[in-house]
Amino acid sequence: MSDSTTKKSKVFFADLRARTPRENRTMKIKKLFDAAGFASCVKPGDLTAVKLHFGERGCDTHISPTLVRAVVDKIAERGGRPFLTDTNTLYSGSRHNGADHLLTALEHGFGFEVTAAPILIADGLSSTNVAEVPIHRKHFETVKIAGDIVAAQSMLVISHFKGHEMAGFGGAVKNLAMGCAPRVGKQEQHCVRFRVDAKKCVGCGACFKVCPQKAVTMAEKKACIDPEKCIGCGECLTVCQDKAVGLDFRTDLSEFMERMVEYAYGAIKNKRNRVGFINILTNVTPDCDCVPWSDAPLVPDIGFLASTDPVALDAACFDLVNAQAANPGAMLTSCTCPGENKFAGCWPETKGEITFTHGEAVGLGHRAYELISLKERSSTSHAPHARASHDIKK
Repeated sequence: MSDSTTKKSKVFFADLRARTPRENRTMKIKKLFDAAGFASCVKPGDLTAVKLHFGERGCDTHISPTLVRAVVDKIAERGGRPFLTDTNTLYSGSRHNGADHLLTALEHGFGFEVTAAPILIADGLSSTNVAEVPIHRKHFETVKIAGDIVAAQSMLVISHFKGHEMAGFGGAVKNLAMGCAPRVGKQEQHCVRFRVDAKKCVGCGACFKVCPQKAVTMAEKKACIDPEKCIGCGECLTVCQDKAVGLDFRTDLSEFMERMVEYAYGAIKNKRNRVGFINILTNVTPDCDCVPWSDAPLVPDIGFLASTDPVALDAACFDLVNAQAANPGAMLTSCTCPGENKFAGCWPETKGEITFTHGEAVGLGHRAYELISLKERSSTSHAPHARASHDIKK
């Protein structure tokens, strides 16, 4: 435990127990909205972005639209004008352009009749609605954020906390970074370039079929990736069942993580004190909701968390997941016991904790947090040793 001067951000927690109507899940989300002080983020008349992930077609563990409705209702109570939003994907899939993205959102139940909010794809039909945001950080002087994210006066970010094959895990910070960037911004973050181990490649052609840039060629029943054409989207890594696709994890992933954190900072730079974050800690799958399937959850469902600090929020979720014993049959090669890093058990080469260290370094938030349970009215402080601390308000 670090000294008492360590800055701690408040993170509010609601478990999943319910025995009365006032304890149902939508009520828990509304109570978290109030407890975390999100009412002060939304001013009457605000065009308020509700940033979420609609889920790739084939994924069924994305956030429930009924939980999103609870947030929309609270924004409307404040006189805000909420709209649901996300940005188009770098890889090919059901959300690669604004029209297909909207259709996928409707198929997954996010229509107005359920959520009471319109859907607006923030970077436009072909991901050309782009705004430059100056940040002056280690890797970027400016970052490219979706135009309608920048134009919104306030924002509520709802994230499904789960694993990720490159980031280790994805929560509020990743939802800001990749989720608020148009394709050109996503490409700036994906500084990695993939390569094929010919000894492992079985020539199935899966990577060839999904590559959006036609960077993969097949010769003599082996795949080859052209580094000049590769944009680093990672689709080939996701679909390769034989683990023949890889990258230099020692150097590439550290820079990738830092770039992602800096983009997250840029996504909310113009919304000082006007952004709230909710993380959904259920169906903690090994993969992002970007993949067109849903694997078995790594651990039992935990609950919902909220904060105005995305770094502290992700840190609390990270700790809560790792405190659990793994579900039997989950995709874990190691780290199955309470206290072990479940995300490292799925993706051993990833460096997810850079989210916290670089998040503090750039001023995105604080790693240390005070976890406040709405049910028990008790709190627990978590402060790591010798961490830098910079407030996003500065």
